[in-house]
Formats: sequence, C-alpha cells, structure tokens
Amino acid sequence: MLDPHRLRVFRSVVASGSVQAAADNLGLTSSAVSQHVAALQRETGLTLFHRAGRGIVPTEAALALVERTDEVMSRWGELDQAVADLREGRSGRLAIGYFASAGAAWMPALVKRLTHEYPDLVLELVLTEAEARGSSTGRGPDIDLVIDPPDTPVRSGYRRIDLTTDPFVVIVPAGHPLIGQGPVSLSDLRRETWVSNDYPRSIGHRMVVAHCNAVGFRPRFTVQAQDHYTAIRFVEAGIGVSVLPGLAARDLPASVVRIPLAPPAPVRHLAALVRDDGTPDEAADRAVALLTDLIHHPRSHLR
Repeated sequence: MLDPHRLRVFRSVVASGSVQAAADNLGLTSSAVSQHVAALQRETGLTLFHRAGRGIVPTEAALALVERTDEVMSRWGELDQAVADLREGRSGRLAIGYFASAGAAWMPALVKRLTHEYPDLVLELVLTEAEARGSSTGRGPDIDLVIDPPDTPVRSGYRRIDLTTDPFVVIVPAGHPLIGQGPVSLSDLRRETWVSNDYPRSIGHRMVVAHCNAVGFRPRFTVQAQDHYTAIRFVEAGIGVSVLPGLAARDLPASVVRIPLAPPAPVRHLAALVRDDGTPDEAADRAVALLTDLIHHPRSHLR
C-alpha cells in the first residue's frame, strides 16, 4: 500500500520542478524529500525521475502516477478535513452547487446568514456547470442550484424546489439609440453587433439563439466573451450589445444601461435540487428557506 505522505512529497517535486523547491514548499530538508522519493520508487518499482543537466525531469510513469492519484489525494484531503472538523467540534457538512450569476447575486448573503445560524456547519461551495455538475467527491451536492425548465425530469435522488424566473435583458452602452424607448424586441437588435456572454453549448446561449431564430435572424456575435462579467466590460467599451439573464445584469457600471426585452423573450427557470435520501437535513432545508427569502426580499439581507 502506498504511503500518502510520500505521494504528497513526490507530487510536490513534480509540481515544484526540483527537490529543493519542493523541500522549500513543504518545509522539509532536501535530504528528506529525496529519501521519500527514493522510497516511493522502491515501493512502486517505477523510475520516477531522470537527470537533465543539474536538475531532474519526471518520467512518463511519474506524470501518469500524478494523474492517477489526483482523485485519491483529493479524497485523502477530505478525510484530513473530516478529522479536523471532528477535532474542532464541527459535526455537519453541506455542499451547495451554484452557477455563476447565482453565486454573485445570492451566495455571499446566503453563506453569511447560514454560517451565523449554524456556526458548526462546514459549507462546501461548488461552481457547477449544466453539463458537469457535482462535488469534488463525485457525489452530487446536497443542494444544487440549476437552470432547468419546469418540465425537466428531476435528477434521481433529489427533489425540486422552484425558486424564481429570470427574464433576459439587453445591455447597451450609454448613448445607444434604444435607450429610453421602453422594452425592446429581439428583432430590434437584428442589425446590432453582439457580444456573447456564455459558452456556445450553455443553456442560456442556446435559448437566446433559438429565440432570435424564431423571429427570423441569427445574432452576429463578433466577441466571444463567454462569461457575463467580461461581456459587460465589452459593452461598456462600446463594442456591441449583449443579451444576458437579468440576474447577471444587476450591478452594472454607470456607462452601461439595462433595457427589458418585450415578449417573446427568453426566460430562465431557476430551481434548487435538494438531496432526498429519506434522512431529514435541517441545514439543507434552512438553506433553501433562506435562499427563497433572499430572492423575494433581497434588501432585508443587506442589513
């Protein structure tokens, strides 16, 4: 059985680039690092490094071992954390998955309130994507904030709680001719230069393009920003306009103006998937209750 400490030392040598750098990073002597690496080579029967000038270079076997032990070391780190939690009296853990705009708009206030009410609770916050949700353990989060239409089949082992709808808006640079005209239609943006604000395969991007296709045109994206906050900066610079979720357009610079979109316009349906394994989870239920209150009474959480 491989020694986890030796694996940590070996992985540090690969990441640091030398025995001495690893020793400095780990607070060990270079002799101790060399001994751990030599012992690991004997245990595995592998040649992990070879000489290159005055230094060493990891072999293909070493690089493969690093890759294969990523998950193992992650799990070992979680075990270390669990022991520390028990030692310090923290008995509960709650993993919450979230998407970027929810993270900026809701998560700081939620975490502040939840940790105040449950000081012994350990929170794991996981930025998740529509195509690859899950925590670092490979087990899905206890609560997963998702962008899903109401008719989406509920993931096995979870129950769904609808949170709110999030209509898309258009943001334009100050001085744009559309400002002051009230809600605009997507067809009013037909001749505009567009800035994308999400990955092409994301739910939001596909919704926007589908709605544009439905009114007879395809957006002319000249900038692939692929995240909301970079896209806002491109709009601020006068590069183009961007259609993005209202939740992502809450805090805009003064030189960017948000304009509502007239129907038919894309709308995100936001929900919380809560783990449902038959065991009551007071912290998870309270987190959802706080989140619901935060969404409907945002100013009450600013105090």
